[in-house]
Order: sequence, then C-alpha cells, then structure tokens
Amino acid sequence: MNWNKWIRQFHRWLSIAFTVAVIINLIALAQQKLATWVGLLALFPLILLMITGLYLFALPYATRWRGGERAARERA
Repeated sequence: MNWNKWIRQFHRWLSIAFTVAVIINLIALAQQKLATWVGLLALFPLILLMITGLYLFALPYATRWRGGERAARERA
C-alpha cells in the first residue's frame, strides 16, 4: 500500500474514532456526568483528522504543481 492510500485509510478510521468519541460525549452529557476528559475525548482524533484532511485536500494541487498532471490522469 503506498503512502497516499495509507493516509486515506488512516483518515477513514480516524473519522470512525471521532464519531464514537462524540457519541460518548453526548451520552455523558445526557447523563449529567460532566468530566473534562470526556469533553476532550474527541479533540485528539479531531486534530489528526484536520491534519490528514488538509493533506488529502492539498494532494491534487501538489501533484499538479510538481508537474505530475499526466501521471494523475493515468492513475484515475
């Protein structure tokens, strides 16, 4: 598996972890159990999602900038 596919797969798994963390946070709020760590539970996957998402967003632009427009069309 090449680097870009690995980042994409990691981003997908991070989105699942973030969704689970948000659900846990909502359950804790519904039960009136406010703990700081529960509120911060979703923050770590969110930061990693932002980093990987920005990388995936910039990937096509970086490919064109490096002159790999033909290579990008061949992969599609």
